[in-house]
Amino acid sequence: MSQVVADDVGPLRPQQQFASLYTDLSHTVRDLGLLRRRYAYYWTRIGLVLASLGGIVTGFVLLGNSWFQLFMAAALALVLTQVAFLSHDSAHRQIFDSAAWNDWTARVLAGGIAGMSITWWRSKHSKHHNAPNQVGKDPDIGPGVLAFTPDNAVRRSSAAQWLTDRQGWLFFPLLTLEGISLHVSSLQHQFRRGATRMERIEAAVVISRLGGYVAALFLLLPPGKAAAFLGLQLALFGVFLGASFAPNHKGMPLVPATMKLDFLRRQVLMSRNIRGGLLVDFALGGLNYQIEHHLFPSMPRPNLRRVQPIVREYCAKHGVKYTEVGLFESYRIVTDYLNNVGLRARDPFQCPLTAQYRA
Repeated sequence: MSQVVADDVGPLRPQQQFASLYTDLSHTVRDLGLLRRRYAYYWTRIGLVLASLGGIVTGFVLLGNSWFQLFMAAALALVLTQVAFLSHDSAHRQIFDSAAWNDWTARVLAGGIAGMSITWWRSKHSKHHNAPNQVGKDPDIGPGVLAFTPDNAVRRSSAAQWLTDRQGWLFFPLLTLEGISLHVSSLQHQFRRGATRMERIEAAVVISRLGGYVAALFLLLPPGKAAAFLGLQLALFGVFLGASFAPNHKGMPLVPATMKLDFLRRQVLMSRNIRGGLLVDFALGGLNYQIEHHLFPSMPRPNLRRVQPIVREYCAKHGVKYTEVGLFESYRIVTDYLNNVGLRARDPFQCPLTAQYRA
């Protein structure tokens, strides 16, 4: 690659050299109108979700004391996943021009319907968007049940080492616990010391939603069936959500904590798109266009498919690697990556630009 030299200040560093790439791309996208709101799309989806929830409640009441209620539990998990996707879009301000409308829609969808704190999620997710796959900055690869980085793997206690050694194979079974984890993390955030007034109001909404839901199950069903309904719904909810987020960054390059990258490369090189049609779009909530979403977080979901060929061509023109694989291939990559970290405590996916930028 040829070196760019400024007139007065000498050679430009690589991150300066490529700083204008995103600006040029964003101007093109804005001029094409791809950042405009898609009200008809979102009102339709919100209406369908609410109608589906009404149908599930009606079916639940009509079925009564029956093991067929487990089908209702599976349907509820699927619909709540779509609610979570809509709250994600609203929190990113994709739905309305008004920031207040987006914020309150996200609160109602996440807290009142899905039973999760949007303030907790937004704080965590914003850090992820600011530094995807950057060690020490991206909470999605921070210490937890699974070790997503070699450093986390070697620092595990002996009690956790058995899990770490097998974490690639156990990743998807562990997603059955993700639904419970999301609810618990939400409540912990809302009841932490120093919580704001809005967070305490949000906590009351979340507790009312979760408590009312559990009470309704045990009032209308025998304890065994109620517990089975609750367990299946939470397990499937965790799998559906976890399977939509897992392919996006796991197994992509890890960025050293002190490394600086220009915005375009930071978002594109650390993200992975998933090929597929409308079914994949539905199952992953538009997150299969992860590269485009990271480049334009406020872009309405239906426009991500339209902007994809523009971004892909732009990346090819400027020599920025654009990664896109099939859904099952992405899961294989995630499993292999976690096994590499857990079994060999090494990272086979170091950032390919590290040496260049360090120089």
